[in-house]
Amino acid sequence: MRSSRQNGDAVRADYSFADRLLHRIALGSIATAETLHDIERTRFLKVSPEDRGGHVIVTSLARAGSTILLRELYATGAFASLTYADMPFVLAPNSWASISSRLRHDFEPVERAHGDGIRVNLESPEALDQVFWRVFCGKSYIRPDGLLPHRPAKRDIARYRDFMRLVMRRAGKPRYLAKGNNNILRLDALASAMPDTTFLLVVRDPLAHARSMLAQHRRFSDPGDTFRRDYMRWLVHHEFGIDHRPYRFPGAPEGDTDTLDYWLGVWTACYTALEPVANAHANVLVVPYEALCNRPELWNALCARLDLPVTVPRELSATGLGAASAADPAAEEARTIQARYLARACEWWGG
Repeated sequence: MRSSRQNGDAVRADYSFADRLLHRIALGSIATAETLHDIERTRFLKVSPEDRGGHVIVTSLARAGSTILLRELYATGAFASLTYADMPFVLAPNSWASISSRLRHDFEPVERAHGDGIRVNLESPEALDQVFWRVFCGKSYIRPDGLLPHRPAKRDIARYRDFMRLVMRRAGKPRYLAKGNNNILRLDALASAMPDTTFLLVVRDPLAHARSMLAQHRRFSDPGDTFRRDYMRWLVHHEFGIDHRPYRFPGAPEGDTDTLDYWLGVWTACYTALEPVANAHANVLVVPYEALCNRPELWNALCARLDLPVTVPRELSATGLGAASAADPAAEEARTIQARYLARACEWWGG
C-alpha cells in the first residue's frame, strides 16, 4: 500500500490500482464499512478507555480556520484524533493500525490540495469521522442537491461515542478531538446529547470568508477523474467544487455559485441558523478566528477553558487571516450577525 499518495483532502492522479481498490472496499460500500466496524467493536471496545468526557469537536462553515484550530489543539498532545494514517479503514482504527504499520511508507509533509500553505503527512489530524456519519446516518441528511440539517438518533450518538473510545484506544489518549464542517448540520443534537463535550464554533469575517470559499470553489471545479470525485463523496466533502451540495438551511441561496454574493448568502444562511444553537448551549463556544490569530490571550483563555497546558501556537500567527476585509454593502447583514457572535465570544473569554 502506498499511503504516501494521499495529499490532504484530495487524491493525486498516481494512486495505483491497488490503492484505489482498497479505498473502494473500505469506503465505497456501506455494508462493508458497517461489517468492519462491527468486527472492530467486538475486538476492541471492551478494552478501550472509559468515556470520561472532556472531548472537543471543532466545527464551522468551510474555510473559517477550523483546520488550523484542530492542528493547534492536537499539538498539545492531550487528544486522540483520526489522522491520515487511519485511511482508508477509518471505522476500524485499531484493526487497521495493526496491519498498516507493516505496509505503509511515511512521507514528508506536503501542501494540501487547497493551496493554503497547510502541510500534511500521515500523522496529521483530519475530519475523517464524517465517514461515520455517512455510513450510519447518511440517508437522513445527504441528498443529491444538498445536505440537510438533521438530528441523529440517540443510538447513533451512543455508537459515535463508542467509536470515539476506539480511536482513543488506538492513540492511547483519554480525550477525543475531531473537526468536521458537516457537524454544523447536527450541532444542536450533539451539544444536547454530549454536555461533557465542548463544541468550538469558528466564526470568520464574512466577506473574507466568502472570498475564500469562492476561490476554493473555483479551484475544485475541475472535473478530475471518477475516483477523485468518489473519494470526496466518501468523505462527504461537498462544501465547494464540482460536486458542491449546499447546506439546506433556511434562506440558503440558489444563485450562481461563481459569484461572491452566492457565498455571502451561504455564510448568512449558515450562521443565522446556528445562532440560536450557540445561544442555547453552554458547551458551544464561539471562537472568532481573526482574534484567535491576532490576540494570544484568546488562545490562552481557550487552553484554560479546555483544561489544557498553555502552549505557544505553531501556526496561528503564521497562517493568520489578517484584519477584517474592506467594507462591502453586500456584507452588511452578515457583519451584523457576526457582531452578535463576537459579543457572545467575549462572554467566555473576556475579549
